[in-house]
Amino acid sequence: MQKTAILTLTAVAAGILAAERFVTASGAYPTVATGAWGVTATSAAAAGDLVPVDVLGTTVVTAGGAFAKDATLRVGANGKAIAAESLTDVIVARALAESTGDGDRVEVFLIPNATPVDGGI
Repeated sequence: MQKTAILTLTAVAAGILAAERFVTASGAYPTVATGAWGVTATSAAAAGDLVPVDVLGTTVVTAGGAFAKDATLRVGANGKAIAAESLTDVIVARALAESTGDGDRVEVFLIPNATPVDGGI
């Protein structure tokens, strides 16, 4: 499986993190259906570890369910990628391959995103 990360930055893990999961800039898994800063680019990390995070380009992420190639993706449980379901979902990536179910590793195109603090911009 390939990836072309254009920009990889470092976060301090706020807790135990698995590889290839969406995370926030504070080093934690995002709340389900919110935005993400990027995807962890290494094996598991413990709290306080420095973690490389792919934030721009393509990367590999763990799927939380089945979705089609070219599907728009949002954050699911434990930082996994799942298919977007509504117009209010925060889109964090586009699938470059299909996922047949939970645990699949899939290359995605990261989409920079932001969640408005008070519902406004």
